[in-house]
Amino acid sequence: MGKYILKFSPVIVAIIMALFPSPAGLSPEGWYFLSIFIGVIIGLIIEPIPAALVGLLGVSIVAALGLVDPNPTASRNWALSGFSNGVIWLIFSAFMFALGYQKTGLGKRISLVLIKYLGKSTLGLGYAIAFSDAILAPFMPSNTARSAGTIYPIVSNIPLMFNSTPDHEPRKIGSYLTWVAIAATCVTSSMFLTALAPNLLAIDLIAQTTNVQISWGQWAKVMIPAMLPLFILTPWLAYVIYPPTQKTSPEAPLWAKKELEKLGAITRKELMMLGYAVLALIFWIFGKELGVNSTVAAILVLSLMVLSDIITWEDVISNKSAWNVLIWFATLVAMASGLSKTGVLSWIGNLSSSYLQGLPPFTVALFLVLMFFMLHYFFASTTAHTTALMPLFMVTATVLLPAEMIPQIALMLAGSLGLMGIITPYATGPSPIWYGSGFISQARWWFLGAIFGALYLASMLILTALYV
Repeated sequence: MGKYILKFSPVIVAIIMALFPSPAGLSPEGWYFLSIFIGVIIGLIIEPIPAALVGLLGVSIVAALGLVDPNPTASRNWALSGFSNGVIWLIFSAFMFALGYQKTGLGKRISLVLIKYLGKSTLGLGYAIAFSDAILAPFMPSNTARSAGTIYPIVSNIPLMFNSTPDHEPRKIGSYLTWVAIAATCVTSSMFLTALAPNLLAIDLIAQTTNVQISWGQWAKVMIPAMLPLFILTPWLAYVIYPPTQKTSPEAPLWAKKELEKLGAITRKELMMLGYAVLALIFWIFGKELGVNSTVAAILVLSLMVLSDIITWEDVISNKSAWNVLIWFATLVAMASGLSKTGVLSWIGNLSSSYLQGLPPFTVALFLVLMFFMLHYFFASTTAHTTALMPLFMVTATVLLPAEMIPQIALMLAGSLGLMGIITPYATGPSPIWYGSGFISQARWWFLGAIFGALYLASMLILTALYV
């Protein structure tokens, strides 16, 4: 019985909410939309059905009821609006870049080369893992594909060389490498706009809510200098706070050397993949000056990858993860736009302003970043967190903060999405994979998550103080 209640809880919550009278200042259509939206968010959190299907159900029910627009054609156009969104196709294309790294073996080669030259000590291994993630991050919008799909299969071989397993001396080396891997990917996910799909979703929601546009270059100008010191410190901090008992690792470089010999000389396809990645990055950074839209550039590079046989067209149409994310994010973008169209956001903005009105703008900005970060304890998905909270926090910011502060607070909120993945074993995509390796107990993970989460949050608050 409990299983069925959990499965249908999104529907139950939506229906119960809808049965209550609409609150003052919000139309009945707005209240019904908000009820369905809350049901969608609960569905994304507990996932009784695939997340993409949750989004499809949400937009189709809203469109069928005519809550956004009573005109059937206009309602259909709203429901499908997310699929014409450029950011969604940029995310899709970037998933194909990740596939190119995996198919050519370039991602694996990069990791092995770093282990070969940095892995003579355990601390050096930590930096090899971190740098592997950082090199791949600008081109992989899925930290799950990057950290869990590319780096984890390589790193998982290393503890076994030292007889370090979850059941036998996990602290010898396995626990340290596990924590460095997840901590590093959280930092790199905030460092680059295209390192985490919810980053791209966030900037689209920000643009919808406030008309503030954040480009790859604008993100990089602030977040790379801010995150770089944190990134460099992370392996050392883990080494100090959660030290391994094995301090040297001469076997690891020898193993990496043998694995590289098995791979052989770098191939033409690997070099081409590297060239395409650099080309995409140039367009993302300088696209505005070159007159090329970032999404158009990504689709162009994707087409070139297929034409040059880096990946095949069959790879494109059979990449379930990429198509799943495209449908998932497209429907969520449409749902988020409905919050504005039905008047929900303006109602919430007026409501929140009554509690925070009168506080200095700087205090409000710090409070928003603090609450946005801490509320992630209640989410098992960064995407759900972004969809549920980004529009609400941005409309609150527009009500309470001066117009000149809005671009900065928008960047601070979006920039915290990667970092908040450190706090729990379920906070971001690769967390369950690394936690599932068994090297770190749940209690220890929560403890380390609290320490590193506090450090990462402090860095975001300092950043807010500097830029807002």
